[in-house]
Amino acid sequence: LAADAVAATAIKGPTVTSAVRSNLIDQYNDLRTKIDDLAKDAGFNGINLLGGDRLSVVFNEKTGKNQTKLDVQGTQLNSDNLGIVKAGNTQLAGTTNFQNDSDLEAATKSLTGALTSLKSLSSTFGANLSVVQTRQDFTKDMANTLTTGADNLVNADLNQEAASLLALQTRQQLSQQALALANQADQGVLRLLG
Repeated sequence: LAADAVAATAIKGPTVTSAVRSNLIDQYNDLRTKIDDLAKDAGFNGINLLGGDRLSVVFNEKTGKNQTKLDVQGTQLNSDNLGIVKAGNTQLAGTTNFQNDSDLEAATKSLTGALTSLKSLSSTFGANLSVVQTRQDFTKDMANTLTTGADNLVNADLNQEAASLLALQTRQQLSQQALALANQADQGVLRLLG
């Protein structure tokens, strides 16, 4: 029991370095680097909202005050801006000492704060995305409606046109038969008279 108490005191002591915590420092600092790399690589078509770029989405072709657009301002995102400071085994300015329990607890709070900041940023970007998707869906539906209307004005229904052509041909044949019968009747009357 006394050996456990000595070991626990040794880990928390200011001069003793825990190998487990030293390993966690390396993992923690590696994750900080990954966060920075992800933020740098989050660009698309030359715009990186996590790099502080601004995106303007224009919804109509008008200019000036009649133009409808959505401006999305990005934010410069990196581990330092999120409050995730570098970790180390010693107490240096601008770093967190993982060997010190109070610094470790402060690092936990800063990670929770960073997560809250990311959720808020995600919510803002999600709301802007929803606006853009709604406008895109409306525009697609409007284009489909206009295309259908134009097709109905220009395109002929082949079945209906074939039926109309057949009806016209039938009328023409009936007219020719009626004319032939009328001619025969007239010739019969002329034969009687002549």
